[in-house]
Amino acid sequence: MAADPAAERAAERAATQKAGQAAGPSADVLVVGALHWDTIVGAPRLPALDETLPGGGVSYALGGKGANQAVAAAQHGAQVAMAGCVGADPAGTAMLAALDAAGVQRGQVRVVPGASGMSVAIVGETGGYGAVIVSAANLWIEADRIAFPPGCRILLLQNEIPEPANLALARRARAAGLRVVLNAAPARAIGVLIGAVDLLVVNRVEAASLTGMDDPKAALARLADGCATLITLGAVGLIWQDGAASGALPALPVTPISTHGAGDAFLGALAARLARDDPFAEACAYANAAASLHVATPPDRRAALTPADVKSQMGARPPASPG
Repeated sequence: MAADPAAERAAERAATQKAGQAAGPSADVLVVGALHWDTIVGAPRLPALDETLPGGGVSYALGGKGANQAVAAAQHGAQVAMAGCVGADPAGTAMLAALDAAGVQRGQVRVVPGASGMSVAIVGETGGYGAVIVSAANLWIEADRIAFPPGCRILLLQNEIPEPANLALARRARAAGLRVVLNAAPARAIGVLIGAVDLLVVNRVEAASLTGMDDPKAALARLADGCATLITLGAVGLIWQDGAASGALPALPVTPISTHGAGDAFLGALAARLARDDPFAEACAYANAAASLHVATPPDRRAALTPADVKSQMGARPPASPG
């Protein structure tokens, strides 16, 4: 027997209303995603297969695309709530403390048995990096346990949590009138999820993986057939398309110190500006400047960056061009 679309929408609205009753403090942006305890190692370059290199330092930090984007959105002025899972271990305790320090509401971050998610990143002298992630506790996420905070306008998702959770949350968010932003990273087949997304954000590698097209403009046209799409191009800048409207924005000229986390800085800044109802092109310009400032700032000073710093950086912005 075929499903009744009206009944499904009513059930989604009821679930949303029920969840909202326990959603906690108000927030502009809800980020649902992975939390990883990052081990970041400096090296002269990325090692080749079977090669061991002497490193130049090590640091530990809150990571995972979800956590990084939540912290960035809060840093750029949004009221942010985070939902996800950490393990019952010292890494989990450290991550909860880091969310508190960043001003991110973490009442919906569950502590589950076992190990927390983690990543190991190797950052080269020129700023390039490679990383390995282990999901662990992040696989425990359950969409029906997550509530949309009062006043929430943006739901920000990534591909480091299971696809069924993203799909269920995106559909509920649509029924509740939220704007759904999906950072499809790491790249995997999107399937029916694309129909529940308002904005898709990927980098050039992810765009090529999703479409089989190496030309970013061709990939953009293919992806934008499903929903508004933005492709970040690293040092080149970004391109976007939303229906008949499109645009391109060059990257700001900076000397990179490390590109680690630049994409998450961009997404967090973009979500913060969209939650303020900035026009899309203006939100892109702000996020573009925020990402350039991120890569040009030493990692131990990035937490001190402010929206005022970004707006100052935007003074060096090249003019936008049509897509």
